[in-house]
Amino acid sequence: MRGFSPCKYNNYIPFLSSSIIRCYSSVKGKIGVHINVENEVKCLDDAVSLFNRMVRMNPLPSVTLFCKLYKIMIDMKHYSSVVSLFQEMRKLRIPINDFMLNILINSYCLMHCVDCAFSVLPIYMKTGIPLDVVTFNTLLRGLFAQNKIRDAVELFKKVVRENICEPNQVMYATVMNGLSKRGHTQKTISLLRLMEQGNTKPNIYSYAIVIDALCKDGNLDGAINLLNEMKQKGIPQDRFIYGSLIDGLCKLGQWEKVRTFFSEMVNLNIYPDVYIFTMVIDGLCKEGKVEAAEEVMEHMIKKGVEPNIITYNVIMDGYCLRGQLVRARRIFDIMIDKCIEPDIFSYSILINGYCKKKKLAKAMQLLGEISQRGLKPSTVTYNTILHGLFEVGRIGDAKRVYAEMLYAGPKPDICTHSTVLDGYFRYGLVEEAMSLFNKLERKRENTNIGFYTVVLNGLCKNGKLDEAHSVFEKLSLIGLTPDVRTYTTMITGFCLQGLLDEAKRMLRKMEDNGCPPNNVTYRVIVQGFLRCSKFSEMETFMKEMADRGFSFDASTAELLVNIVRENPSVLDIIPELHSKNKY
Repeated sequence: MRGFSPCKYNNYIPFLSSSIIRCYSSVKGKIGVHINVENEVKCLDDAVSLFNRMVRMNPLPSVTLFCKLYKIMIDMKHYSSVVSLFQEMRKLRIPINDFMLNILINSYCLMHCVDCAFSVLPIYMKTGIPLDVVTFNTLLRGLFAQNKIRDAVELFKKVVRENICEPNQVMYATVMNGLSKRGHTQKTISLLRLMEQGNTKPNIYSYAIVIDALCKDGNLDGAINLLNEMKQKGIPQDRFIYGSLIDGLCKLGQWEKVRTFFSEMVNLNIYPDVYIFTMVIDGLCKEGKVEAAEEVMEHMIKKGVEPNIITYNVIMDGYCLRGQLVRARRIFDIMIDKCIEPDIFSYSILINGYCKKKKLAKAMQLLGEISQRGLKPSTVTYNTILHGLFEVGRIGDAKRVYAEMLYAGPKPDICTHSTVLDGYFRYGLVEEAMSLFNKLERKRENTNIGFYTVVLNGLCKNGKLDEAHSVFEKLSLIGLTPDVRTYTTMITGFCLQGLLDEAKRMLRKMEDNGCPPNNVTYRVIVQGFLRCSKFSEMETFMKEMADRGFSFDASTAELLVNIVRENPSVLDIIPELHSKNKY
């Protein structure tokens, strides 16, 4: 939709004017026999059966009872069934009310069919039921849920401009939340300032949305300034606001300010909950301060706030990142002792830690425990195990785990297939790798340029340059654009085989295709020319490298130093680089 005024939705609201917006009391149906909807409806079949019984009653149950039935169905996520039953009601000419129409609109929105939700609006006109702020709040949420940002903003502007109904704090919050969640922080701030000037003043939730958006943008100064505004205006703060600030400060490592806001919260009798404590613990763990994180956890327990599974997982991950597997396992065992069942993330964290330390026996033992606890390994779990097994050369076990995943596990993703292909190529199993690659291509499995780069790298390192070039040339036919890693992989393959002219052509080709070489690309090609003693041609690339601000890495510098020792005249070819490269 390109602006609201000329759009299709306007066909449904020609009658939206302030003159027809009035107070409305829900239509009451006749009182029938007593029906306890909550007790009778436990599943969709119960709901449909009760509906069929209700529509045959004489007198009919009240409209409120139908609404209650629909509300329960929505809670059960049977949105399309609500729509079907409403249509049946219309055929039977059963009375409806505003609450029921709002339920219908909400059902369409929850189905991500906001166009259908707008098609309900003419029913208001036909039945004389006025539109209210709830209707528009629901429509706005539906538009934001489908990322129709412009449409949502235009609808909101139309409601305000034409005085269709008075926006309340919920409507403002709906728009502000929708904008902030999609990165439109400045627009969210503008709306807050608009509220401050109008009749509907912002409440604590309005400020909380903006503060959270500023924190997520890393603008902590702006968030703190807004908090100070709230204090000056006498608007109270809540746990959500302090949680946003503390989370943002933790991510920036500003621990003194974290302590300040913690103290401020407590002084205001706003006590940190498990989620805020976990935010701090997570921030400390990501900075490697796991002991400090454990101290925070001990403090929260003393304050009567029990850690949850996320808290324990965060600390386990912190220890795993530092390679302290014994401590990570201790946290895992403490969690079990406290009768907190580990989830698949708990196991995946520990498995990843063991794999990185090449302790595959323990990782495999944990993989076996997962099913014993009634859990199922995730794709990430399998990918981690597969990568670990290939790293230590346990090819047979890797094949067995991959086969198990194909048979009974979750569906492999690109990462799974890339890991297996890379493993096969690494250990020279080129035929098996290409057999799997061809099978995946025939099945039209989801692939990306990274996946193909793995195949190209494997072929190049196994001396299969012709096959690699064939796969590379096919990329454009399947709509994939090579990136700098793809080109660099091919250049590496050519250099390893001493095919320097082909490497040079590939370098120029990537530039012509709008993909500038990076530092790694130049290092690869310079090393290739150095090894083949092509010093005069190498000079060109070294100058290009210096002009782009690139420098040698340790391996290139070492190679150059060794060559200079044997042939000091090489330095005369590259005098410009004496001051630009430090060896």
